[in-house]
Amino acid sequence: MSFTLKAHGSIADIGREAWDACANPARANPDCGIPFDAFTSYAFLSALEESESACARTGWAPYHLELTSEEEGTLAVMPMYLKNHSQGEYVFDYSWADAFERAGGNYYPKLQVSVPFTPATGRRLLTRQHEDVEELESYLLSGCMQVAEQMKVSSVHITFPEEAEWERMGKLGFLQRTHKQFHWQNDGYATFDDFLAALSSKKRKNIRRERRDSVANGVEIELLTGSDLREEHWDAFYQFYVDTGHRKWGSPYLKRAFFSIIGETMLDDLLLILCKRAGRYIAGAINFIGSECLFGRNWGCIEDHPFLHFEVCYYQAIEFAISRGLQRVEAGAQGPHKLARGYLPSHTYSAHWIVNESFREAVDHFLEQERGYVDEEIDYINEHTPFRREDS
Repeated sequence: MSFTLKAHGSIADIGREAWDACANPARANPDCGIPFDAFTSYAFLSALEESESACARTGWAPYHLELTSEEEGTLAVMPMYLKNHSQGEYVFDYSWADAFERAGGNYYPKLQVSVPFTPATGRRLLTRQHEDVEELESYLLSGCMQVAEQMKVSSVHITFPEEAEWERMGKLGFLQRTHKQFHWQNDGYATFDDFLAALSSKKRKNIRRERRDSVANGVEIELLTGSDLREEHWDAFYQFYVDTGHRKWGSPYLKRAFFSIIGETMLDDLLLILCKRAGRYIAGAINFIGSECLFGRNWGCIEDHPFLHFEVCYYQAIEFAISRGLQRVEAGAQGPHKLARGYLPSHTYSAHWIVNESFREAVDHFLEQERGYVDEEIDYINEHTPFRREDS
């Protein structure tokens, strides 16, 4: 069978049906064994483009790869972007860019295989269910390396792939990097109290106190999903999102139109948690619902209340996951404070192809040491979890 690999400047050029057949076969066949991933769905990625949140002007020019055959049509796709900066990735390579440019090279533009602004693990080599899946994945990986050389970019970066994909990337010559996030794991809990019972007495009391104090000033909490979501809710949440964005990184990544679009196309995949006091919304967090995981993404507020962030982003997320029978909650990047709330360290991964051989060797040496540090840190943290000794 002969294959054709083509790059597209818009996900619309590939089309919803062809994209989702590769990215989310679970929607058509729930028993396929591949979990549904809202972030790699056509609806999510096209909303980023349609709202101009991810476009050439913002430094995220779509350059999606599509692998086809005459016999079977679209067999695999890869969400890829041509970038002229390193913002919105959550895997930091600023020091690499500085070193490469001080040596006389041009680090930008580079190619980024990822879901923009989303530090959530998921498949990046999006293949249809096929007897030659590993062959299709190899074509995608070798294809993006060839594209990098043809376009004369410095590098290709694949962020937050699944571990099995990451292993295959390493075998094909990609440099392997590890990172750490804090995830909550559902150990078969039927209720939130079951989860609390697994914690040490001190941690259990602290969480109960935080939950009580978070709403002590008359705060009411609403969980909205499906047809309950309306434009007035997105208007309120966008205020919170913009306020946080300006304080944290200067300019919010997502445009207001993005939320309206997903509010039409992804209703059943969204959980919006809003807080109201004295008749107006004051804080909120958006979550995306997978078939196995609840992904917490953005939080913001216009009033400060003790522990409200923990209640909305962590405890409400845990309760929702338990009620839906989800296996885990991923609450975003960083955050050692999550440990005391029952979120444990987990490895996350990225893979990097550096075109310049000398620079590739230098980065490879750095990553070998960094992987050791990450392993040691996770091992150390796991010795100091909030769970009772017999449950740790």
